Amino acid sequence: MIKILLLSDTHSYIDDDILKYVKEADEVWHAGDIGDIVVTDAIKKIKPLKAVFGNIDNASIRSEFPEHNRFMCENVDVWITHIGGYPKAYDVRVRETIKKNPPKLFICGHSHILKVIPDKSLNLLHMNPGAAGKHGFHKVRTMLRFTIDGSKIDNLEVIEFSKRY
Repeated sequence: MIKILLLSDTHSYIDDDILKYVKEADEVWHAGDIGDIVVTDAIKKIKPLKAVFGNIDNASIRSEFPEHNRFMCENVDVWITHIGGYPKAYDVRVRETIKKNPPKLFICGHSHILKVIPDKSLNLLHMNPGAAGKHGFHKVRTMLRFTIDGSKIDNLEVIEFSKRY
């Protein structure tokens, strides 16, 4: 069983509240808009990190992280990208591939809106952890944590921080 912390849209923001949850995870996954390499460096000092770049990320972040990260975690096919859309409205960048070869777990960020949606037509689970940073229109900073045990995605928990203002 692997304990995952999923975050996105940090926009250069990292603090002890986020790092407390990093320490409790086995792996951390970041769905883009990192903002500053300091964020991912702080996470990598503590736990293994899988990440993608987002639309605000600069060349140094883009050289370290891919636009799409597809991998196996236990027996779960995972695909992380920053701009992915939602079930029935996937972004044009992923639409054809996701229909032809859907993962079991599809993760994106970008919207700053936390959503977990089963896509029954593609037999996958879509996750967007919202935004862990302080930049954007969201009122509450959020992340997700969950476990993967074999082919089972379980123990999903929403982490909410106090209002960002």
